[in-house]
Amino acid sequence: MMKIVFNDNFLKSAKNLPKPQQKKLGSLIEILKTNPFHSLLHTKNLSGELAGFLSFRISRDWRVIFRFIDPETIHLISAKHRKDIYK
Repeated sequence: MMKIVFNDNFLKSAKNLPKPQQKKLGSLIEILKTNPFHSLLHTKNLSGELAGFLSFRISRDWRVIFRFIDPETIHLISAKHRKDIYK
């Protein structure tokens, strides 16, 4: 089981999600804890300026950026619409 850590920036961005995505995010974080590469997450390695970070889908249009601090710990960075999150 992975340990999940986050900061105030992640909490603020998660609170700004539409209600359906907020509810779904909770269940997806539980999946992330057990398997960060589960097929329901659609986990992707990012490139360019975001190399070293990963993202997973909340829904078709909403994403979470995260990174591994160590093999057992995931740091959630931000949750935003896909048009905004990679900027």
